Amino acid sequence: MKIVIADELPASAVALLRAEPGWSVDARSGRSPEDLAADLADADALLVRSATKVDARLLAAAPRLRIVARAGTGVDNVDVAAATGRGIVVVNAPGANSISVAEHALALMLALARSVPAADRAMKDERWEKRRFLGTELRGKTLGVAGLGRIGQEVAQRARAFGMRVVAHDPFISTEVASGLGVELLSLDEMCATSDYVTLHLPSTPETRHLFDDERFSRCKRGLRLINTARGDLIDPDALHRAIDAHIVASAALDVFESEPPKNWALAKLPQVIATPHIAASTEEAQELVGLETAAAVRDFLRDGVVRNAVNFPSLAPEVFQRLQPWIRLADRLGAIVSQMGTARIEAIGIRYYGALAETAASNVLASSVAAGVLRPILSGGVSLVNAAAAARDRGIEIVESRSSRARHFTSLVSVKLHTSEGERWVEGTIFEPSTPRLVSVRGVEVDAPLGGTMLILANDDRPGVIGDVGTILGRHGVNIANFALGRGEHGVIGVVNVDEEASSAPTLDAAVEEIRRLPAIREARIIRFQT
Repeated sequence: MKIVIADELPASAVALLRAEPGWSVDARSGRSPEDLAADLADADALLVRSATKVDARLLAAAPRLRIVARAGTGVDNVDVAAATGRGIVVVNAPGANSISVAEHALALMLALARSVPAADRAMKDERWEKRRFLGTELRGKTLGVAGLGRIGQEVAQRARAFGMRVVAHDPFISTEVASGLGVELLSLDEMCATSDYVTLHLPSTPETRHLFDDERFSRCKRGLRLINTARGDLIDPDALHRAIDAHIVASAALDVFESEPPKNWALAKLPQVIATPHIAASTEEAQELVGLETAAAVRDFLRDGVVRNAVNFPSLAPEVFQRLQPWIRLADRLGAIVSQMGTARIEAIGIRYYGALAETAASNVLASSVAAGVLRPILSGGVSLVNAAAAARDRGIEIVESRSSRARHFTSLVSVKLHTSEGERWVEGTIFEPSTPRLVSVRGVEVDAPLGGTMLILANDDRPGVIGDVGTILGRHGVNIANFALGRGEHGVIGVVNVDEEASSAPTLDAAVEEIRRLPAIREARIIRFQT
């Protein structure tokens, strides 16, 4: 296993990865893009901070890469779409610096309220200007929090300790969570119109770029004090300059800028603006914790398959992953079976969960696993849990999940139905303890077969001698039968044969199946191979 660390990380984070036996860790910062691309040719993981730009070209130079980890909040310097297209997991460390950023936001808020930088500058110039620096209390003021995620929640808790009224705008936070924090949820315009202070804690997206522009500032309470420790492009800098000139914004505290360092320093130099050089997360505690959390996420993914803090895939806690892992493998194999049961245009993938499995909150992971199993045999290039759903959408394949409380013969069951231009293909499976995936139904006919190795799925008329004929042909071609399961249905017999293909060659098995297809009683014979 090879891990490349392209930017500076704490020694403890590097040591955590080097402690894994057999792992090679290449930790060097300051490499040129060409040198980094060369070093990634055989790498499994890449760790960066904000200096290294992980674009599509760099990813193309890393055919084995499985995970990109950014030690920090956000992934602005990572082409997530390109990584997702390649099936590469992208993770970050969203919560590790929450306290540091929240404390810096409060520090800036207090500095605005009491003109701390200007007063300090006057003292250093030997000017005693006590009357000039009349401040205001935070107590009794209204703070608007734009983005009530981890950092926003930490800010809200601290602001309430100062006696502030806290309102927030976040369409993805429930009223129950907000109420628990003592925060009132408002629309963005309502929040801006009622807030004495507004602090920004939003991600950088096309929808949030220049969220605070001339129109937004025109809707703000006059005399607003604005704090931004999130992303520079949330604010149109020219619009902010105009809002300050018009006395709509009394003052602003900015830790982040659209380009860093700023190409135009005019805004940072205004006397109404307090500016810091993107240091909100720059504390000893945060840097150590961010590095360790990022390294641990990479280690857990490469060693155990556990996905945490992913931005392009649902994250699972280790205990949830351990519980779901057999079902993830089962879902992938059920998808592979229906994919190889014929050739036709795929229109939709239907997945239904029965029993206890229907109650899991991580079923979308299983749906992605089914989609990966369906698409992997028919697409060139890697298809994984990360990009399977996107690959299906790109091809106009709908994924439909459903749940049923109807009692079945098993504690939990996964049913997969592939809708194609030539009809439906339907299989079901479950897990036998401790963690053995089993195929229990094909086209509604009950069977019992292990899901592994190479399988033959046969449909034939219910007449004597068919099993013997199939066994004779396989034996004559040197194909060993590991398991033979039969199920009878209303329209005939379904046979599932597990064979040891490793003991023979693929052409030999293919030839045997061609001969089986010529048997009068055989309606259909399919070879199912599971890829990884």
